[in-house]
Amino acid sequence: MNDLAERLATAMRRFAGEGELSALSRLSGGANMESWAFEWSSGGRAAPYVLRRAPSAAYMADRPFGHADEAALVIAARAGGVKAPEVVGVLGDADGLGTGYVMRRVMAEVAPTKILGDPPPSLLADLGRELARIHAIPLATIPPAIPHMDTREALAALKARFFDYGGDRPVIALAIRWCEDHLPAPADPVLVHGDYRMGNVMVDANGLAAVLDWELAHLGDAHEDLAFGCMTVWRFGRLDRPALGLGSLDDYFAAYEAGGGGPVDRDRFRFWLIYRTLWWALGCLQMGEAWRSGADRTVERVVVGRRTAEQELDLVRLLETEAPESERARPLPPSQPAAPAPTGEPTNREMVQAVRDWIEGAIKPHAEGHAKFETVVAMNALGIVLRDLDAGTRAEDRALTDELLSGTATLARPGLLAKLRRAVLDKCAVDSPKYAALAAARAEWRQ
Repeated sequence: MNDLAERLATAMRRFAGEGELSALSRLSGGANMESWAFEWSSGGRAAPYVLRRAPSAAYMADRPFGHADEAALVIAARAGGVKAPEVVGVLGDADGLGTGYVMRRVMAEVAPTKILGDPPPSLLADLGRELARIHAIPLATIPPAIPHMDTREALAALKARFFDYGGDRPVIALAIRWCEDHLPAPADPVLVHGDYRMGNVMVDANGLAAVLDWELAHLGDAHEDLAFGCMTVWRFGRLDRPALGLGSLDDYFAAYEAGGGGPVDRDRFRFWLIYRTLWWALGCLQMGEAWRSGADRTVERVVVGRRTAEQELDLVRLLETEAPESERARPLPPSQPAAPAPTGEPTNREMVQAVRDWIEGAIKPHAEGHAKFETVVAMNALGIVLRDLDAGTRAEDRALTDELLSGTATLARPGLLAKLRRAVLDKCAVDSPKYAALAAARAEWRQ
């Protein structure tokens, strides 16, 4: 921490002139990048800033553009009237801080559950208008390194990644095949934020305050951005509010169009809702692979890797409308029986439970900041293991996966939808038992 503070203070003198750094602390969250809050005092006044960084250039090696281009994009967005943070400087090799940039800190709420618990009345309209502004940024002002997404090529890349990760999850195969069969015609490209959702926007009493996290930006179809924040996972339990957990799709689309966005095509929106749910299912698997390969050994990675179950549940709920009514009404097969109660020496389950209880009682009460966040994640990981040891539930089925990818099996096959429903219910109950869509699916499927 002291070394980081000293190096960051040296960089800030280059960005902002003489001053002193204080109150350096790592912010919680951030699935890919580190964020550090601090204050910089100059002329008797202290101002809040945020350092966004990756620990090393190697961490950024497989990304289409680096932090210098990301910072340039944020600057261009702000110049185009978007509520993007103000960038004050980009790190260089000599700073010894990895790659990243420094922004003035926006003092507003970012936690989705807090925002959605009491959102400002204008927020849905704000988000629709702001997305229209992002899509209106002149392409000539966007850094050349920002890539163009060809949907057909991107889907083929997702399919290849699926095979890299085992290629044996039937629900993911079902979604890939559906996307292949429903690929839309190319759209006129706009700047797509790529991660426009609750968790990446800041909100104050007046409404939208800032749009964060531009690392997935690219040129592509505007409907991708419209759909992403409407995924079930990013509505944080507000299942009755399909637009970002805030309201209706009609109101969201109307705000987007009134703000200068193009007409919304509902079929194209549905494609992107399914595509991005598929994309995040594979993104979760990728997190697990990052841990397994040694690229990132944080406990957060293995836990997020198990969130694939959430997306598989959501994909079944999105795609089940393709099945005949007789299949949608078919009862589900039973779950596997629970493991028998232990006797004799302590079982693996009991040993894991003992470690989890120790973390909860001896470690968590004394943890602070990011360490507390990691403690909770570790407890979640052990909770998954406990439930998995009891249930023995697996999601892999290579033979069925191959049939779905080839089109030999469809949701018209008798009993297939019921089998997939049972599989995703049982897997999500192990991996994410508090996921709001799990309770909704149980009710819908009479479980």
